[in-house]
Amino acid sequence: MTATQGPLAGVRVIEAGSMYAAPTAGRMLRDFGAEVIKVEDPTHGDFARQWQPAHEGMAIGFARLNAGKRSVGLDMRRPEGRDVLRRLIADADVLIENFRPGRMEAWGMSYDELRSVNPGLVMTRVSGFGQTGPYRERPGFGTVAETASGYAFLNGWPDTPPTAPPFGFADSIAGISAAYGTAMALFERSRTGVGSEVDVALYEPLMFILGDAVLNYTASGEVMQRHGNSSGAASPRGIYQAADGGWLSIAGSNQAIAMRLFEAMGRIDLQTDERYSTNVARMANNESLQEIVIDWVGQRPRAEVLAILDEFEVVAAPVNDSSDIVADPHFTERTLTALTGSPLGAQALVPGAILHLRGFDGPSYDSVPTVGEHTAEVLTAAGLTADDVARLAADGVVSG
Repeated sequence: MTATQGPLAGVRVIEAGSMYAAPTAGRMLRDFGAEVIKVEDPTHGDFARQWQPAHEGMAIGFARLNAGKRSVGLDMRRPEGRDVLRRLIADADVLIENFRPGRMEAWGMSYDELRSVNPGLVMTRVSGFGQTGPYRERPGFGTVAETASGYAFLNGWPDTPPTAPPFGFADSIAGISAAYGTAMALFERSRTGVGSEVDVALYEPLMFILGDAVLNYTASGEVMQRHGNSSGAASPRGIYQAADGGWLSIAGSNQAIAMRLFEAMGRIDLQTDERYSTNVARMANNESLQEIVIDWVGQRPRAEVLAILDEFEVVAAPVNDSSDIVADPHFTERTLTALTGSPLGAQALVPGAILHLRGFDGPSYDSVPTVGEHTAEVLTAAGLTADDVARLAADGVVSG
C-alpha cells in the first residue's frame, strides 16, 4: 500500500444503488482506494441529484457521497441495459445494489446467476428489511428504519413525541456496515477465491446500537423511555448553557470523571454525599444533580467552563455548528478535505474518511460526476465498441 493508493487499490466496485445507504457504502470503499463505477438512470441520474439543499445547481448530499466516482448512465429497466450491466459485473470485484428484494432475481441477476460467470464476485445488498423474513418485500427508507428499530421512540424528551433525526442517520450507519461487510467478504475471498453475498437491512445496524433497550426489556420487562440529553445509564451527562449563551456538553459517564467534575466545580463535598457518591445514587438523584451542574455552568462563559474542565480532565466539548467546525484547527488538520472541481467552489470542504490507516494519506475528492460522464470510457474498456455505445445511446439505453 502506498500513501496515495489505499488498501483497496485495484478493487473495482459497480454501484447500482441510489439515494443514500448504498452510495455511502460505495464512498466508504472509494475512500480507501477502490474504483467505484456508479450506474444511474441515463436521463435523470440518481434521485439524490435532486435533493436539497443545493448550491449552483448541485445537491450538497449527492456531492458528498459521490465525489470521485465514475458515472455510467444506464437504463437497467431495459433488457439491453441489463446486458450491459452484466458485462460490467463480469469484470468487477463488488456489486452494490439497493433494489427491493426480488428485483435482481426477476431480472435474471440473482447472486447465484451472477457468480456463475464471476465466482469471485461480492454482491452487497442493502434494503429496508433485508433479503429474508416476513417484511423482505416492504419498501424502506431511513425514516422507516429509525422508527422500526426503536431509535425514534428513545430520541427526544419525556414530554415530546418520538423524534427522527434531521439527516440520514440509519442510511449512513447501514452504508458503513455494508462497506464493513464487503471488506470482510473480500478478505474471505483472498483466502478462498470465492465471493459471497452481503445482506444489510437498513434497520439492523441501528437496532444493534440500541441493543440495550431490547435486552433490558427481555431481561426485566422494562421498556426504556426518552431521557432528553441524559443517557439513562450514567450521571451527570448532558448539554448545558453557559453565561454567555454558548452551549457545551459534559459526560461524567464513569466514576473517576464524575469525581473530577465535582472537584473542577469546587464541590468536593459531592464526592462523599451519599446522594451523588456512586452512579446508582447519582441516577436516583439525577434531577437535583443536574440542577447543580446547570447552575455552575450558567455562572461562567463557555470558554472559561471548558478551560476548567480541560484542566481537570473532564470529558467535555463545545456544541459546534458547521462554522465552528470549519474554524477548528483540529478538524481542519485531521478530518476536513477539499472538494475540488465542482460548482460548489474552491472553499468547499467535506468530511473525509471515517478512519485513518498508517501508510495511507487518505482520499482526495477531485470532482463530482455528471450523469453518464464516464459511460463511453467505461463501456469501451468493458469490450463494447464505439459503434455499440453510439447505438445504445441512440436507443436511449445509455447516456454520456
